[in-house]
Amino acid sequence: MSILLIALAGLLAGAVNSIAGGGTLISFPTLVWLGRDPIIANATNAVAMWPGSLASAIGFRRELASVRRWLLLLLIPSLAGGGLGAWLLLRTPTRTFQQIVPFLILGATLLLAFQEVISRRVGKISHSHRVFVFVFQFLVGLYGGYFGAGMGILMLAALGLIGLTDLHQMNGLKNVLAVGINGIAAIYFALAKAVAWNDVFILAAGTIAGGYLGARLARKLGRKFVRRAVVVIGLVMTVALFLK
Repeated sequence: MSILLIALAGLLAGAVNSIAGGGTLISFPTLVWLGRDPIIANATNAVAMWPGSLASAIGFRRELASVRRWLLLLLIPSLAGGGLGAWLLLRTPTRTFQQIVPFLILGATLLLAFQEVISRRVGKISHSHRVFVFVFQFLVGLYGGYFGAGMGILMLAALGLIGLTDLHQMNGLKNVLAVGINGIAAIYFALAKAVAWNDVFILAAGTIAGGYLGARLARKLGRKFVRRAVVVIGLVMTVALFLK
């Protein structure tokens, strides 16, 4: 039963990530709800989500050609932040992390719920805060290495600050930076033996299948429908983990 639930969570997470983002709000809480250690579950989820991020990044390779300079510059704080976040996670006591997990999930759920409002607000900010963007991207990497759910929304906000307006370019950059953050964290987790590999393979297979199916469902369901569904799921998972 747990294998089926993990596979289903991976399938849904992959589909959601391909349409609207926020799939971690399905996969990670499922692992915790099934009794996995929260820190191991978080590390396992980060490793399992990496192939999906890589596939998405490859899909935007044409759009990345014109923003290669920003990619090289923002990759540095992303890798530094991701590595530090992963290091901090494995040094957080399990009991402490267990207590803050529901709040992390709730915060990521609210980020997803107010994604459009955040994007509009960011669009009104002056594009002269480029130094701030590098610092902000480091903090996004730190958050991504430590937890990760909703970091894509934060990255889109940061990219808006440097003057990017083309959504395809922004998504391409976001996906490559996510590959860097998740990749450095995944390597660290694997070397530290903090990964449940059986769960990784099941989740990864689910996310790959879900990503393929999600692209086909995108036209039928639309991004708004999926985003709302994930917000509801995130709130339900938050309540379930608080009660647990």
